[in-house]
Amino acid sequence: MDALDVSAALLSAVLHAGWNAAVKASRDPTRAMTAQMLMAALFTVPGLLWTGLPAVESWPWIAASTTMNVLTVMALLRAYELGGFGVVYPVNRAVAVLLVVPLVALFAGGWPGTAALGGIAVIAGALALLGVDTLRDRGFPLKALGWTLAAGLGTAAYILCDARGVRASGSPWAYGFLVSITNAAAMCWRQRAAGPPWAHLQDQWRLAVPAAVASTASYLLILWVWSHAPIAPAAALRDTSAVFALLIAVIWLKEPFTKTRVAAVLLAASAVPLLRLG
Repeated sequence: MDALDVSAALLSAVLHAGWNAAVKASRDPTRAMTAQMLMAALFTVPGLLWTGLPAVESWPWIAASTTMNVLTVMALLRAYELGGFGVVYPVNRAVAVLLVVPLVALFAGGWPGTAALGGIAVIAGALALLGVDTLRDRGFPLKALGWTLAAGLGTAAYILCDARGVRASGSPWAYGFLVSITNAAAMCWRQRAAGPPWAHLQDQWRLAVPAAVASTASYLLILWVWSHAPIAPAAALRDTSAVFALLIAVIWLKEPFTKTRVAAVLLAASAVPLLRLG
């Protein structure tokens, strides 16, 4: 991975951490999540009119990604209800990082190089440290762990779908615009009992607008990287979002910065040059 790819993946991670933290901090995370997905779709419709549809070869991947994304979001929201952001988010991302490597090897061809594998392992360890540190302070129900693991599996699955789909699409922008729209449509259908789509925006638009801008930018950046760079190392860099979420919590929410969390941040930082070499 070259420096531009690394920078794009890290920026994607920062944006991903920011909008996820905002959604989790809202009074109604499910409604906030639905609202930001709907707003992201509204933002991307003009872009899709500009780019046109992605290649037909990518459409099965879009359908699979949309299905896995909605299932993952619902599992993640359920895990948040039971276990809290501090454990669920980093453990979910760690599970995804570890699963992406064998999935890519099986379905996308080839293992990452030695340096990249080392970097992926270091990031997974850093994210696990964050989860263990928070687990010491709070009880973590078994059901929450089950939903977290399910979300991690779903995350790895839609990463693979997106990485394969964007390479078949002919344009990462067209692919990202269309998936943003299909994700919103699927989520609104899933939440249809809560009212029509616009009802979710009535009391959530102040959060939904900046969250949608951040989520769309984050998604397009990582799609651009996956369109040409190695999938697993790029996904691992993107999943440093858990570390950035911790930093956001410490700086803005004044949460404690323990020694274990310091170690996790330093571990994640040390993985960047390994992934760059890999």
